[in-house]
Amino acid sequence: MPEGHTIHRLAARHAELFAGDKVLAASPQGRFAEGAALLSGTVLERTEAYGKHLLHHYAGELILHVHLGLYGKVTDGVGVPPEPVGQIRLRLSNDRHWLDLRGPTACELFTPPEAAALRARLGPDPLRPDADPERAYARILRSSTPLAALLLDQSVVAGTGLIFVTEALFRAGLPPTRPGRELTRTSWDALWGDLVELMTLAVSTGRIDTVRPAHLPEAMGRPARVDRHGGEVYVYRRAGQPCHVCGTPVSRGTIAARNLYWCPTCQM
Repeated sequence: MPEGHTIHRLAARHAELFAGDKVLAASPQGRFAEGAALLSGTVLERTEAYGKHLLHHYAGELILHVHLGLYGKVTDGVGVPPEPVGQIRLRLSNDRHWLDLRGPTACELFTPPEAAALRARLGPDPLRPDADPERAYARILRSSTPLAALLLDQSVVAGTGLIFVTEALFRAGLPPTRPGRELTRTSWDALWGDLVELMTLAVSTGRIDTVRPAHLPEAMGRPARVDRHGGEVYVYRRAGQPCHVCGTPVSRGTIAARNLYWCPTCQM
C-alpha cells in the first residue's frame, strides 16, 4: 500500500494537471458512473492529501475521496486520452492532460461534513502544516500496545506505513515492541521530527531513503540496495543481513499481522 508521501505527491501532481480547470469525468468500468456524471464539467478548485487519503475539491462543494489501498494505481498523460484498457474506475481529462484511476479501495463523493469526519478520525499527518503531534502522543501514552503497532494505526499517526515506522524506530534506537505508555516526551519529540524529515524528503524525491550519510553505500564501500521499493534503508526487508551500524543480523517478526524488522543491538 502506498505510504503517505505518495499520496501527497499525487495531490500535487493532480493540482498541477487540473486545478482551476473544468474537467471531464467518466467511469469506463461503470462502477463510478453516477459520481463521474456529477463531477464532469465542474472546476477542480484544489487537491488535498491527508495520510493515505486523497481529496479533490470541486466547485459546488463536491469532494472526490480516493483511497488506493493495496491495488489502486493512478496514471496520467498528455493530450487525447487513449482508448480505455482494463478496469478504469475513473478517468479525468481536460484539453491538455488525462488521468486514469484503477483498482482503488475507495472512490466516492463526499460532502464537506463527511470530509471533516474523515480528518477527525485520522491521526495527525507529519506532512501537513496543521498536524498536532500532541494528539498522537496523548493516544500513545494511554496505551500498552507496542510502539510499532501504534505508529501503523492511522487513527494515531496518518500516512505512516511499514517502511517509515520500522526505519524511524531504528533511527530513534527504540524497540518496536516497547509499550506506548513507556515512550518519553524527549523520544516522542525526536521520533515525530524524524518522521517529518524522512517523509518530506520522500515527497521531494519520490522514494524512501532513511540511511544517514555515514552509512550510504559509497561511504561504507558496500553494494547499493537492490529492491523493488528502492531507497537505502537500515532494517526494512533486510532480515538476516548485517546492521549497517553494528553488524548484528537484522531480526524479523510480526506485529499487527505485519512483518516487522529491527536490530536487536541498536534497538535495545
